[in-house]
Amino acid sequence: MEMKETMYGQYGGTFLPELLMPVVHRVAEAFERVRDDETFCQRLDGLLTDYAGRRTPLFLAENLSKRLGGPKIYLKREDLCHTGSHKINNVLGQLLLARTMGYSRVIAETGAGQHGVATATAAALLNLSCTIYMGEEDVARQSLNVYRMKLLGAVVVPVSSGSRTLKDATNEAIRSWAACAEDTFYAIGSVVGPHPYPAMVTHFQSVIGKEAREQIFEKEGRLPDAALACVGGGSNAAGLFTAFLDDPVDLYGAEAGGEGLDTDRHGAALSRGTAGIFQGMRTLILQDDVGNIQPAHSVSAGLDYPGVGPLHAHLKDTGRAVYEAVTDREAMEAYELLARTEGIIPALESAHALGLAGRISHRFSPEDILLICLSGRGDKDTLRFQEEGGRDHE
Repeated sequence: MEMKETMYGQYGGTFLPELLMPVVHRVAEAFERVRDDETFCQRLDGLLTDYAGRRTPLFLAENLSKRLGGPKIYLKREDLCHTGSHKINNVLGQLLLARTMGYSRVIAETGAGQHGVATATAAALLNLSCTIYMGEEDVARQSLNVYRMKLLGAVVVPVSSGSRTLKDATNEAIRSWAACAEDTFYAIGSVVGPHPYPAMVTHFQSVIGKEAREQIFEKEGRLPDAALACVGGGSNAAGLFTAFLDDPVDLYGAEAGGEGLDTDRHGAALSRGTAGIFQGMRTLILQDDVGNIQPAHSVSAGLDYPGVGPLHAHLKDTGRAVYEAVTDREAMEAYELLARTEGIIPALESAHALGLAGRISHRFSPEDILLICLSGRGDKDTLRFQEEGGRDHE
């Protein structure tokens, strides 16, 4: 049976060594079998409800709304999921699929550590051995999540090549996968990589947008005027955006502006990238004139990535979504602002979306509604916030 790839305009596809093509073919076939299978879906829904803690709340951030002086701001509280982020939604789906396919071992890459923690958590639950690849730079700046992964029984492999961040962890995970694909399932953490992963991760994360759409109608009786999310690879944004693609809702993605787009220290593949082949997919990537991948930078380990999911590249090209780069400083200011106004400490990834909300709020009236995906909690980032110049609060 020929594998039918999900393409997003000119983006997506499957660009892998021949050795791995039969492996992703089997994963694609298995995913197509289970995505609408009643037994599988009931099992996944049960875990999302009773284990991960769904439905997550939709919270009206009244203090933040007043401070920004614009529209009503609602936060989709993915930070309240078990393990502290949206990553558990996708991981439970993928690892249930791995179990269905008969795998006994799972590997994953991680940047900020949230996907690694979620994978280690689900692996413990489902009795799978687990290895996580993580760049040495991220191991140092996310030591709490490294400890959590090890406590859950995972082996954490520090990656010393390249920039020692998410890109390099992903490269190492793919190399490892090629060497042990017969008994190992690769759980990719975002809407990136070869088919079927972008479509599969979007499917498992779509619960975010489905819930948020229902909840905003329950609370306001109408659609939001705009939906916002941070974008590294882009899984939380894909999960939110897909529920509103056919609606008159503006979609905004906040990517890593780092130290500014006029520098070479950012991770803004949508703002500054060009089309190319990277880690199994065709998408927008940061590269030089001859195709060498350029280093990415972000204060947030989860956005420190030189590419983006092919869905987002397509949404940018078609104009369906607008992507703006949010700097490290803007993100840190938003991080502190939410803590001070609402008593919620967001992940630095999520703080990029909050920073973008602050930037665009003047475009909306007080009667308008902005829906923001708060993709994760920020306890993992408190030391990083201090190190990068946040105020020292005694």
